[in-house]
Amino acid sequence: MTDRSGIHPVDEVLPAGKLTLLGIQHVLVMYAGAVAVPLIVGGALKLPKDQMAMLINADLFACGIATLVQSIGFWRFGIRLPVMMGVTFAAVSPMVVMATNPEIGLLGIYGAVIAAGIFGILVAPLISRMLPLFPPVVTGSIITIIGISLMRVGVNWAAGGNPMIRDLATGKMIDNPAYGAPLHLAVAGIVLLFILLITKFVKGFFANIAVLLGLVLGMVIAIFLGKVSFAGLPEAGWFAVVFPFQFGMPRFDLVACLTMCMVMIVVMIESLGMFLAVGNIVGKEVSQKDLSDGLRVDGLGTLIGGIFNTFPYTSFSQNVGLVGVTGVRSRWVTAVGGVILLALGLVPKLAVIVASVPQFVLGGAGVVMFGMVCATGIRILGGVDFAKNRLNLYVVAISVGFGMIPLVADKFFGQMPKGLSPLLHSGILLCSIVAVVLNAFFNHLNTASDSAQESAAASKKSEA
Repeated sequence: MTDRSGIHPVDEVLPAGKLTLLGIQHVLVMYAGAVAVPLIVGGALKLPKDQMAMLINADLFACGIATLVQSIGFWRFGIRLPVMMGVTFAAVSPMVVMATNPEIGLLGIYGAVIAAGIFGILVAPLISRMLPLFPPVVTGSIITIIGISLMRVGVNWAAGGNPMIRDLATGKMIDNPAYGAPLHLAVAGIVLLFILLITKFVKGFFANIAVLLGLVLGMVIAIFLGKVSFAGLPEAGWFAVVFPFQFGMPRFDLVACLTMCMVMIVVMIESLGMFLAVGNIVGKEVSQKDLSDGLRVDGLGTLIGGIFNTFPYTSFSQNVGLVGVTGVRSRWVTAVGGVILLALGLVPKLAVIVASVPQFVLGGAGVVMFGMVCATGIRILGGVDFAKNRLNLYVVAISVGFGMIPLVADKFFGQMPKGLSPLLHSGILLCSIVAVVLNAFFNHLNTASDSAQESAAASKKSEA
C-alpha cells in the first residue's frame, strides 16, 4: 500500500522533529532490556564497575550500528523495515556458563560470538528455508524455556544478587549475608508494583516505557536509602570512542563456538517470526529475499558485537509492538533510534550511572521482562493443537523437561567431559535440540509456506 506520492509509508521520511521524538521513544522502550544482558554477563564475570560501564557503552554502540543497517539497509543486508536491534536474551545462559569457566572466560565468549556472527551471515539464506523444522510447538517450547531460564536471574536480582559470594580474604564461596534482605525484597516489590500500575492505568507512550519508569523509581528509592554508589562517575569522561577488542584478542574454543552457533539458529528462527509480524503490521509483504537480508543482519550485528566487546543481536519484540501501538510505519524512525543509541554508547558517564543501578532494583523489572518472555512462549503454545494431536504434548513435555535439567540439577552432567559444559549446562540449547528431534520424530514436517503462516500467526498473537 502506497500513498498518493507512490511512496510506501515504510519508506516515508517524516519531519526531523517527529523523527527525533519517535526515535527517542523507541530507544526508551528498549533501553532497559538493551543493557540487561551486559549487566548479567558482567556480573557473572565479576567485572569491576569501569569494565561494566565499558560493556554497556559497547552494547549501545553496537545496537546503534545493527539498527541502522537493519532499518536503512545496504546491498543484501537489512530488511528495511522499522526494526530495532538489541542483545538477545537467548544467549545469556550459555554465556554465563562460559563466563564461569576459567578456560573460556570473556575472551572465549567474544571468540564464540564472532564465530556465530560469521556463521549467521553464511547460513541466513538456509535458515529462511528451515521453517518446517520450527513449527509453533517447537518455537513455543524454546521461548518458554528461555523465559524460565532467565527468571532465575530476575529472582536472584530481586534478592540482592547471587546467594553465594566469594570471600575476598579466603577466596572461598560463602553465603551472601545480604541475599533476601527485606529491604531488597521491598524495593524490588515496589518496582514491580509500579510497573503493573502503569501498565494497567496509563495509556500511550508512558505505558510503553513502564519498565524504564519502574527502574527510575527504584533507583530514586535506592539513592534515598543510601544503597547506590556512584564511585567512578567523576573520573568517567563525557566522551570516549568504543574500540575493537578493548578486553584483548578473542580466543576460539571449539565447543563454545559450536554452542553459540546453535544459539544463533534459535535467534534467527525467532527473528523470522518478528519480521513476518512487522511486515503484517506495516502492510508490506515480506519476501524470501527480505527474510534472508534481515537474517544476515542478525549475523552481521553479532559479528560486530564480538569485535566491539559485546554480544549476539536480534530484533527486539517490544519495539515490534510499539510500531503497532503508534501506527507509525516509517523505517526512518528506527534509523534515528539507531543514531541515538550510537550517541549514548559514546557517553561513558551515562554508562557508569546505569552500572550503578543496584541488582535489587533490577529485580522488580527483571521479573516482568523475563516473565514476559516465558508468557510469549506459552501464548505460542496456546495455538498448538493438543486435542487432535496428543503427540505434541510429548514434544513440549520432554523438551521443557530437558531444558529444566541445568536449572534444577546443576550437577546432573557433572561427570560428562568438561568440554561439553557450555552445551550440557544450557537449558535453552538442550530444549531446542530435543524439541526439533521429537517434532521430526512424532509429526510430519509442514511445507515452508505453512510454517511461515504459522510463525506469522504466532508472532502476531504474542504481540497482541
